[in-house]
Amino acid sequence: MAAPETPGWGEIALPVLLAAVLVAVVVALMRRRSQAARERRLLEQPLSPENVATLEKRFPRFRALPEELRAKLESYTNYLMNTKRFEACGGLSEVTEEMKVLISAQAALLLVGLEKHRFYPRLRSILVYPRAFRDRGRRRFGIPEEERGLLGESWETGSVILSWDSVVAGARNDDDGMNLVIHEFAHQLDQTDGAADGVPVLSNRDFHRRWADVFRKHYEELVEEVNDPKSPEPFLDPYGATHPAEFFAVVSEAFFEEPHDLEEMHPELYDQLLAFYGLDPAGWPEP
Repeated sequence: MAAPETPGWGEIALPVLLAAVLVAVVVALMRRRSQAARERRLLEQPLSPENVATLEKRFPRFRALPEELRAKLESYTNYLMNTKRFEACGGLSEVTEEMKVLISAQAALLLVGLEKHRFYPRLRSILVYPRAFRDRGRRRFGIPEEERGLLGESWETGSVILSWDSVVAGARNDDDGMNLVIHEFAHQLDQTDGAADGVPVLSNRDFHRRWADVFRKHYEELVEEVNDPKSPEPFLDPYGATHPAEFFAVVSEAFFEEPHDLEEMHPELYDQLLAFYGLDPAGWPEP
């Protein structure tokens, strides 16, 4: 009687490989479902009364938002608070709940009108310093920066760095065109596609073409105004003339904080930002 044939390695390996692949797919689906369920819970969970009180006290724009936007802002704020890592730096003892909610609410403001976004997908950590911090030997957008005090930075590698005293001032003074959180998180939107070039992810080619034409024109005009000693002080922050990425961040600050002036003085810019952010701050009640 002949001995039964022993299966070859190929006959054994293929079923084992298929089973392993099946297990990996099932595990990945379970993780994805678990993550999606957690995201839904965070978005449906209201802010605590203490956090709402913090925003009403320290962020006047929150009080003045239209009701439907305020509800969405609360939802997005809660999500950002619980999905991004906050780190205390530069002698700051801890990042408190109050700090987290004030930073997250200002960052969420940029998202509430966007049709498609993934809550700053590249962002992993938010580093908070008590005040201006030092940047030794770093280069930003290819431009060397001497050692000096900085208020904030945004990096494609997944970090935003903020000085707390500037966060507080930006939230409190919402009509001066200067808001550190809006500025740095506009950079995060710009960097979603991996490039800090002043062009965030846009919906289609036509929009991209219009955006490029309008932003190039106004960026070059600002550069000329800044470099011309005879030119009057421009409405937009001169820092926007240092790089197209900074220009986008600067005009985003103006869009949310000085919308009426931006719409009057640079209507083409305002229209592009309105189309991108899906919001019309010029039509909101005054804080």
